[in-house]
Amino acid sequence: MTDSSHNVFNRREFIHGALAGAAFATLPISAFSSSALSPDDPGIQSVLSQIPKMHDENVKRLQDWIALPSIAAENRNYPQGPEYMAQLARDAGFANVEIVPTSGKPGVFGILDADAATTVGIYFMYDVKQFDPSEWSSPPLEGRIVDKEGLGRICVGRGAVNQKGPETAFLGALHAFKAAGKKLPVNLALVCEGEEEIGSTHFPEVIRQPRITAALKKCMGVFMPEAGQDADGGIQISLGAKGVVELELVSSGERWGRGPKHDVHSSLEAQVDSPAWHLVQALNTLVESDGHTPAVAGFFDKAKPLTPAQMKMIQDVAARRSEATVKQQLGVEHWVHDTNWLESLVLLESKPTINIEGLVGGYTGPGGKTILPHRAVAKIDMRLVPDMTAAGTLALLREHLAKHGFGDIEVNMTGGYDPTQTSQDSKLIKAQMATYRKLGQDPVLWPRSAGSWPGYIFTSEPLNLPAGHFGLGHGTGAHAPNEYYLIDSTNAKVGGIDAAVGSFVEYLYALA
Repeated sequence: MTDSSHNVFNRREFIHGALAGAAFATLPISAFSSSALSPDDPGIQSVLSQIPKMHDENVKRLQDWIALPSIAAENRNYPQGPEYMAQLARDAGFANVEIVPTSGKPGVFGILDADAATTVGIYFMYDVKQFDPSEWSSPPLEGRIVDKEGLGRICVGRGAVNQKGPETAFLGALHAFKAAGKKLPVNLALVCEGEEEIGSTHFPEVIRQPRITAALKKCMGVFMPEAGQDADGGIQISLGAKGVVELELVSSGERWGRGPKHDVHSSLEAQVDSPAWHLVQALNTLVESDGHTPAVAGFFDKAKPLTPAQMKMIQDVAARRSEATVKQQLGVEHWVHDTNWLESLVLLESKPTINIEGLVGGYTGPGGKTILPHRAVAKIDMRLVPDMTAAGTLALLREHLAKHGFGDIEVNMTGGYDPTQTSQDSKLIKAQMATYRKLGQDPVLWPRSAGSWPGYIFTSEPLNLPAGHFGLGHGTGAHAPNEYYLIDSTNAKVGGIDAAVGSFVEYLYALA
């Protein structure tokens, strides 16, 4: 699932914050002063007071975790990755923590029983994206602390914001409860996976374990920690996420029965067919002549229109967020079809897409090699809106290729899942709104993230739970070089790691 180097356009959120919220008094901890506390939760102050004392410990925990990257696509750091995740959970107070085998990379499961009336599900990913150290300004596994103008001190490293920074902040909240000698106001059921970055292929095997399904059925909802603020401090609450299908289209002389079965000299283009051109022609049939609109028959049939309430959310965001700033961050000058700002956001929220992530074939090194390659590959992702399904959309693509004379092209799905949607009236979302407002923020609702996460596994049968993301803090660069997470903020509107830890403490009380 693709992302730009800005957190407002990363994998899960197109716009994390539609408006800079009201300024905190000072950060990182006075935002959680007694004036912000619920009068019926006298123990919360003692928990919050531990956070500044644990600042260095939390930062080191993040740096140590960054130093151990689990990368499913490269089969890197397994079983070390899940073992490390399991130990982090045990250290934070989870009991009966277990590594859950799957047909792919293992999951991790644990329970924190606080003898509370309410149980909340927590979703973690312990894997990260690949990286090229030559593209980074500091080593991607070092977690170096550097200054960033206008923000403060940041931690730079692969996984810093996606998702080890926010998850470290959540673990820091649990350590603060332990340090204060206070029980959590809710019970927690933790589920973790190590394949989120390749489409959560085997995560359903974790959730469908009977004991894990039973534990999650006791939950009032599930959330994933996030760094939810943009660089101006704004907060946005996404009520869902698009689904995704990640796949490869492979054109080869062997399977096609035309062209060479191994690379040959390019002069033979006059004599033999080209599997690379065959792939290009196939790709061209997937979109209309505008080079953008999906042309696969039936692709839009199950796409659910936006409701009036969702349209109102988009209108509110369009009116309150700077179009010029977004264009500058993206490095674009025009929206597709030269639509206006509002129309572009409506498309973002309502339109399913077919995207080319990458094209690989033949020789791509220095100079020329004058070959006719026998094989070419296109990496594709398709983003889905309710009520589309990953399986149904994949079937439509296969039928389309066969109908247009490209049935020989291999269609290899590498990961993906259905869209997800959660009601704004759920207690999970209402608690988010209440917590952000208590902390001086002005959150806005957003129909769904244009990116994707496997929330469908929680919102669909048999669990049917509300699911979403929560957390103060800021970071950006998911999947890109110089990914970072804000540690010490110099901007009164943006929370550093201590503010993020404190927001999770507040949220757990709000969920109780």
